Amino acid sequence: MISRLTQLFPLWALIACLLAWLFPLWFSSFQSAIFPLLALIMFSMGLSLQLNDFSRVFKTPRIIALGLLLQYSIMPAAAFLIAKLFNLNPLLTSGLILVGASPGGTASNVVCYLARGNVALSISLTSLSTLLAVVLTPWLSWVYIDASIHVPALDMLKSILLLVIIPVAAGVFSNHFLHKLIRPVSHLFPLIAVFSIVFIIAIIVALNNQNLAQISWLLLAAVILHNLSGLSIGYMTARLAGYSQKDCKTLAIETGMQNSGLAVALALKYFSASAALPGALFSIWHNLSGSLLASYWRKK
Repeated sequence: MISRLTQLFPLWALIACLLAWLFPLWFSSFQSAIFPLLALIMFSMGLSLQLNDFSRVFKTPRIIALGLLLQYSIMPAAAFLIAKLFNLNPLLTSGLILVGASPGGTASNVVCYLARGNVALSISLTSLSTLLAVVLTPWLSWVYIDASIHVPALDMLKSILLLVIIPVAAGVFSNHFLHKLIRPVSHLFPLIAVFSIVFIIAIIVALNNQNLAQISWLLLAAVILHNLSGLSIGYMTARLAGYSQKDCKTLAIETGMQNSGLAVALALKYFSASAALPGALFSIWHNLSGSLLASYWRKK
């Protein structure tokens, strides 16, 4: 029963989107719950991991280097080319490129966990890409948009520490020292992750309700193509490099799913509300596409 509920992740995500679209006030007041919910998900993931999972990842630096290369080459270049292909106006182009130039987000870790990917690798790539974003996001913005921006480095590092590293570490150590107590309820962790991320999706849709009314079909198509480009190129590159299916899934997810919240914040600060639309739409779409992908890979 619990496994079946977990596999229906895409259905719950779609229902949550519909309800949040129709009744935004039901969810928008829960904005402050996003942070603790993400921390809860990360703690649940940590409970399924052991210290040697991370030691194995860092013994293979080649796959980490490939993941970071894919993150910061494919996504900004794809955003630039897609914006040209769809002839987006300069503000929407800037917003889409900011999404591509952003690091991986915590949503990618959740999707990787539900897709039975390499969670330790996913968490490592998200953390490292966030560290590199301090330098690479401004540089890529200058290359593709010819704009000088400043990334809130301390805020980003604090958020990764509080949202990812501390909760995951707490889960890993709890699993190590309390393994016998945790094991009987371990089958509940994926379900906790599913319903937590579904609620987060609903809150995001509710908060962006008015912005979504301004989104054109052209921008929607551009955002979908951008996300699918990252997912597919990330997966195919990993396959060509000879990695396992588990690692291929992880690199696909880490390449295609971005920290769109950062892109929205930078767009609002340095451009305009219009430039923030690609990031707002991406934050909803990549959770939906990720849920579908996680459900498909989980069944396989």
